[in-house]
Amino acid sequence: MKSILAFLAGAVAALGAAVLAPGLPAGLRFGLGLAPPVETAPPHAAGGHAHGPHEGHDEEAADGTLRMTGEEVAAARIEVAEAGPGIVARHASLPGTVAANADRLAHVPARVAGIVTALHRRLGDTVAAGEVLAVVESAEIAAAKGDYLATLRTSDLARLTFEREQRLWQRRISAEQDFLKARTDWQEAQIRLDLARQKLAAIGLGGAEIEALPRQPIETLRRQEVRAPIAGRITSRTRMLGDAVSAEAEVYTLADLSTVWVELAVPTADLAAVTEGMAVRIRGETQGEGRVVFLSPVLDPETRSARAVVELPNAEGAFRPGGFVTAEVAAARTTVPVLVPRGAVQEIGGESILFLRTPEGFVRREVMLGRGDQEGVEVVSGLYPGERYAAGNSFVLKAELGKAEAGHEH
Repeated sequence: MKSILAFLAGAVAALGAAVLAPGLPAGLRFGLGLAPPVETAPPHAAGGHAHGPHEGHDEEAADGTLRMTGEEVAAARIEVAEAGPGIVARHASLPGTVAANADRLAHVPARVAGIVTALHRRLGDTVAAGEVLAVVESAEIAAAKGDYLATLRTSDLARLTFEREQRLWQRRISAEQDFLKARTDWQEAQIRLDLARQKLAAIGLGGAEIEALPRQPIETLRRQEVRAPIAGRITSRTRMLGDAVSAEAEVYTLADLSTVWVELAVPTADLAAVTEGMAVRIRGETQGEGRVVFLSPVLDPETRSARAVVELPNAEGAFRPGGFVTAEVAAARTTVPVLVPRGAVQEIGGESILFLRTPEGFVRREVMLGRGDQEGVEVVSGLYPGERYAAGNSFVLKAELGKAEAGHEH
């Protein structure tokens, strides 16, 4: 009886120890009837649990790794670059005003005093160089053309006389003084003809027009065609049909706006950073890049600033004369050991992340950033020269990483 009581007391004590000491081996707990049988893991899961069909990719996402083939990288248009040095520029912003390029601006005068009888072009029209814009009827141009035609005939007659006297003198039929006088008369007629031709050219007639004058009807001699000196758009038309104009009166204004000027006032604090020929980024309703073509050597006495002119391509006509823009000038340039495009850096969970290229795809890496400008940023740590990383379209990798991590959480 005592042995039975002793056995029961020992069993109760063992039961209490198992409850109070959960760290006992599973086999002992099972021997005491306190735990289910221990299951043995399958051979392929040694050292961990068995994976489902997508668990490997989820673990890669949790690890920051994305598997991608070269074809997938190309299809996603992910640009890969090699880390290396670059230049960080500190920019100064200067206000500016868009103006027409003075080298491609033309004021078109009547050139002769008369009456405007035709206006062939309207405001905003695009014209070619040499195109007829207007017609002015003028007694002045009629007199100039008439003088030229009379001089031309006189010159022809003097030439014929000279040629005849030359033949007679060579045959010793006429005196030498008659030959010399005929030659002098012809030379003087040539001089008068050249002067008449130059007068017509000065009031706007081209060489072909002057040569065609002898074949023109007499009633057209009073007409003066006003032609475009350059190709461009008509920005001003100051005359109406029937207006009396002087030779200096402006009829049209033409502007070739394929390039424009940006007028800047550069304060003395930024003068050291501005040089002729340097590139300048222009921001307004649109953006562009031009070059400084002029920097005044003197300061404005009122503003204490120097005038700078930036020539800016304007093929699309986005920059209109009179508009206000901002010019960004590189005030200081610093070379840094590692510079990456700003678009390559992604923010994930409050961290700055780059995606490094690996043989299998990409892997995320936290980096520390330093100085930067609008285009690039310095990497202080986390990326080393020579390492390859996703420089363009890295947001695709961020999105893929986010989807993979979301699948892992579920």
